[in-house]
Amino acid sequence: MLQHVPNAYTVCTPVWSIRTTGQKPVYHEPAAFNAMLTTGSKHAPLVMHAGETIDLHFHLGQPGDGWHVDVKDEDTGENGTVVLNSAAGPILPIFDTNELGNSLNWGIVNDTPNSFVWEIGHTSPYSSPASQFCLPGDPICDSYNESSWLGFSPLRILSVMLGNDPAPPSEWDVVSDFGGNAEIDQYCSSVGGPFCTYPWFTLGTDGSLRYGAHYPDTDKDFGRGDQFQQSTDCGGYFGVDTTYCATKILPTS
Repeated sequence: MLQHVPNAYTVCTPVWSIRTTGQKPVYHEPAAFNAMLTTGSKHAPLVMHAGETIDLHFHLGQPGDGWHVDVKDEDTGENGTVVLNSAAGPILPIFDTNELGNSLNWGIVNDTPNSFVWEIGHTSPYSSPASQFCLPGDPICDSYNESSWLGFSPLRILSVMLGNDPAPPSEWDVVSDFGGNAEIDQYCSSVGGPFCTYPWFTLGTDGSLRYGAHYPDTDKDFGRGDQFQQSTDCGGYFGVDTTYCATKILPTS
């Protein structure tokens, strides 16, 4: 039996779908596919640890296959692959380019098809109550507690390559479907203090992008929680002014 231990991580790959039931549609979000990332040699969960460097490669395989997700742990040399082949057939990318606006017709952000996402607003699955939706100001909601983010070393995005182009991305954009500090203002008397800080993207002195808080080696904070647009000024599937626009943080003007 697998057991949670600090600083050890495994990966699952849920691909969500949208389905409706009833004459007055009720929307459901079941997983159309989910699999655990395993090592190719041992066929056991690929376990990664805090402080290690990993390479992620999303690409198409042979015809008839869904997306391939390759993971290699540079520290241990272990690697594994998940192929997104669901019971209904292969799951393939919809868009050819990673541009703003090329996103699926759901949600309330105007983002890109390939994005790094950190889901906030839930309690830990290892706490009580477990995996519960929570809001700013709630003392069980560590998502909005700056000291909780500072209690561990951040995940660092060291580099990105799109397609076969060795050049780095032309820009970095950030977006939130809660409206950044607008979410804090709605539930707290002011921004700041315990459980009343919206986490944000930072640039480290090593050039990496991180998410969370102002870590000791932070070079730029990009406005902190105000880096996210706080009103829905972009269009989408449900019409004009229905999604949050993205904010360019790099390169800075």
